[in-house]
Amino acid sequence: MEIFEEIEPLRAFLKGKREALKSIGLVPTMGALHDGHLALIRASKAENEVTVSSIYINPTQFNNQADLDKYPRTREADIKLLEAEGCDVLFAPQNAEMYSENQSLTFDFGTLDKVLEGKFRPGHFSGVALVVSKLFNIVQPDMAYFGQKDYQQFQVINRLKEELKFSIQLRSVPIIREKSGLALSSRNQRLSEQDKGNALFLYETLIEAKAQLLNGASFSKVRSEAEARVKKYEGVKLEYFELANKNTLQELGDTRNFKNGILLIAAFVNEVRLIDNMLLEVE
Repeated sequence: MEIFEEIEPLRAFLKGKREALKSIGLVPTMGALHDGHLALIRASKAENEVTVSSIYINPTQFNNQADLDKYPRTREADIKLLEAEGCDVLFAPQNAEMYSENQSLTFDFGTLDKVLEGKFRPGHFSGVALVVSKLFNIVQPDMAYFGQKDYQQFQVINRLKEELKFSIQLRSVPIIREKSGLALSSRNQRLSEQDKGNALFLYETLIEAKAQLLNGASFSKVRSEAEARVKKYEGVKLEYFELANKNTLQELGDTRNFKNGILLIAAFVNEVRLIDNMLLEVE
């Protein structure tokens, strides 16, 4: 696996691959890799001749300095995982390579980045869009891969692609879960075993809510029951639990039309913030 920390050598390397008519897949990550990330690598390798992964903890998407400081950093272990999966290229830049000292560019996506995560993490999606734009520009991939767990992020990046006319195909890869149902996340590394058990509140709430909604219950009733049930889980604080349109992310309320519905949830387990989601399409 080729490893680059600077932009221009990476561009030169990839230019050679494009001139040889090699297709390029990009898997952006912030490191602390797990099977969810590796599923993205596998998806890219299945569709491209060259797979590029980036590891960069992007400071502009954190609106909480403590969260940025505590984000897991496991570079050597990550490199071994990528090599084992056959990743071709790793781009692992430092902040000075990605941002100028007077960086002030921001993005606004209307209502799409103001609801759900955007409501509780102002500026987060502007930072995501900024770094993804840079990565798209640097790597110029044919395809880029993201996990469904960060569902709103994918919708924002899709809007970014459309508005800036990036000639890139986007792929959303289904959530990878532990046997318990807990969605894999780099932040899970910060959970104790007891916390992991309590974190199952998110998945169990989604499963129960989907079953109840498809059985005719109203979402307001389902949400009220979830808000009452969370009190049984030690250290868990529910931040939001919504039923939304999967394309616009606007709340659906008590509608019975679940054709484009998705359930989205966020909660703190002690000081660790976790998110999860589940599509409501009837199979």
